[in-house]
Amino acid sequence: MTNRRDFLKLTALTGLSFYLSPAFAMAQEVKKPAVRIGLIGAGLRGCSHLELLLARNDVVVPAICDIDPERIEVAKSMFRKAGKKEPEVYTGSEWAWEKLLQRTDIDGVVIATPWLWHTKMTVGAMKAGKYAGVEVSAATTLDECWDLVNAHEETGVPMMILENVCYRRDIMAVLNMVRQNVFGEILYAHCGYQHDLREVKFEPGVEFGDKGVHEARWRTQHSVYQNGDIYPTHGLGPVAVMMNINRGNRFLSLTASATKTRGLHKYIVDKAGPDHPNAKVRFRLGDIVTSTITTVNGENIVVIHDTNNPRPYSLGFRIQGTQGLWMDDGDQVYVEGISSPHQWDKAETWLNKYDHPLWKKYEHLAEGAGHGGMDFYVINAFVEIIRRQAPAPLDAYDAAAWSAVTPLSEASIAAGGAPQEFPDFTNGQWMVRKPIFALDDTY
Repeated sequence: MTNRRDFLKLTALTGLSFYLSPAFAMAQEVKKPAVRIGLIGAGLRGCSHLELLLARNDVVVPAICDIDPERIEVAKSMFRKAGKKEPEVYTGSEWAWEKLLQRTDIDGVVIATPWLWHTKMTVGAMKAGKYAGVEVSAATTLDECWDLVNAHEETGVPMMILENVCYRRDIMAVLNMVRQNVFGEILYAHCGYQHDLREVKFEPGVEFGDKGVHEARWRTQHSVYQNGDIYPTHGLGPVAVMMNINRGNRFLSLTASATKTRGLHKYIVDKAGPDHPNAKVRFRLGDIVTSTITTVNGENIVVIHDTNNPRPYSLGFRIQGTQGLWMDDGDQVYVEGISSPHQWDKAETWLNKYDHPLWKKYEHLAEGAGHGGMDFYVINAFVEIIRRQAPAPLDAYDAAAWSAVTPLSEASIAAGGAPQEFPDFTNGQWMVRKPIFALDDTY
């Protein structure tokens, strides 16, 4: 096993140079080896990340891994289209990724696989001395949350949870406003994942599992067996950053409740009739799951999971303090003493004024990247921490705390809404750790 000092020497890497743009001529002047990143998982999300990595001239992708031959061919075609050397392929076994991690020509890996593999692969990467960038959520049980933290502390190798919503443009502007005390002392936040996923959970038609394709092959199983907030981080991650969770603050306890489950069964019956075999499946996941989190510093956070019924997409953000608030739904801001009394301001003027330096600097490069450009920023951050041998801005402690909402909400619902305590994954270090996310204009 490479020790930490040798690991840092081994993987000293290059400056940023993206899309061969003159804006990043400095990276070409450095003339250091490119960051070498392997891809584990070549599904839709993995290939979205791969497209961004292949577009950069400061990144080489030597190897990819997936068990689906069709997805391997899709990924290889992307290399050809980008004019890049085709990668070595690892496939044929669910554990083929372990062989990829044995390579000495890889500095980090992007992990975009079904959720149940995230922790295993992330821990394996850290133990192999590779930076791990893992899709959300990073863990599904409390034991897995601890596995992430323990592997990071034992190896000294960073991991990053690739929560792209933390880099959404309006979210980063609001983060600027929070840090500049525009809303006063923060008291409350509302957030969640409110997204009609029925066509994702059932594809084609009303099929899932072995008969499904893409995420329907695995994601829907979680709705069959779990009743809790099974996908908390898109909403909670940005709020946790604003509230300095694990860096001067921490989650303390959680209570959760769930409505009855109707939406997925109704969808099957409406689409395929009551005699379809899947109409007999009993789904455990409540249609709307509500979790309320308290923090050590006295804030409350309400997190909603709502994916089984017809509705427009919304993460439902609300950030409220003693001086005012921002609400995502309605795109509204109110700041006492500046806004007209009892009247909302449209958020655009405020968000433009507090636009984050990261967006001002790189917006021309983020144009066309997935999810309104924020996918560029999360992958750019991962590349940059490897290049700089820097700590991850969204690290193992964040991955553990945010992902813990899933098992804790399940436990609270099963216990009739009884409070569940969050473990202190930092072992008290939250009291002295300092915020680092997006504090400069690099990552």
